[in-house]
Amino acid sequence: MSPKAKTKIAFVDDHTLFRKGLISLIDITGDDYSIIFEADNGIEMKEKIQNNGEPDILFLDVNMPKMDGFACVEWLSQHYPLVKILVVSMIEQEETIVRMLRLGVKGYLCKDVEPKQLSEAINALLNKGYYYTDFVTGKLVHALQQTGNTADPNSNMLLLNDREKSFLTLACSDLTYNEIAAKMFLSPKTIDGYRDNLFEKLNVKSRVGLALYAVKHGLVTL
Repeated sequence: MSPKAKTKIAFVDDHTLFRKGLISLIDITGDDYSIIFEADNGIEMKEKIQNNGEPDILFLDVNMPKMDGFACVEWLSQHYPLVKILVVSMIEQEETIVRMLRLGVKGYLCKDVEPKQLSEAINALLNKGYYYTDFVTGKLVHALQQTGNTADPNSNMLLLNDREKSFLTLACSDLTYNEIAAKMFLSPKTIDGYRDNLFEKLNVKSRVGLALYAVKHGLVTL
């Protein structure tokens, strides 16, 4: 029986001391994880992910020089959509948290996170695909109430980024996945990643399920 593959983890944070501290916490939780790279900013992240491979989970800061967390998430969503992004930041402003969620991050933690919560977040990302604390969920619901948005606050549609919405719309056509890839100027593998991500995020199991979801939420009309 072959040994269980280790979960590949990467860190992108310009605060070296904090980054090393997180790595130390993960190291003491067990040997189920493999740290494949560290980066100080998004520019360095792009180079290292291409040289070292795609992580399963990527810990990400928001404020960084050269290429910040928002730009990192947008780039990862286009090129490596299967990477589960967990933001760990000192920023607790509602606008930042909601923007990150809408870009497609899988979780958001503050930098005063306890070791137990860090372990819970990793396990949730691996088992459920996301980790949203009550604090983060509360920020999202409050933002919707403040803007007068009448959509269901629990709807995952609110967490889709623009590229995912574009893919979802095209998935409701008679185009094949390869044709959708060509139309979006992406590789078939990346499109497969969008599809699998949406299956998980929207809790559906087929292209028909995606189409029904898009119709229900007004992305396409019959």
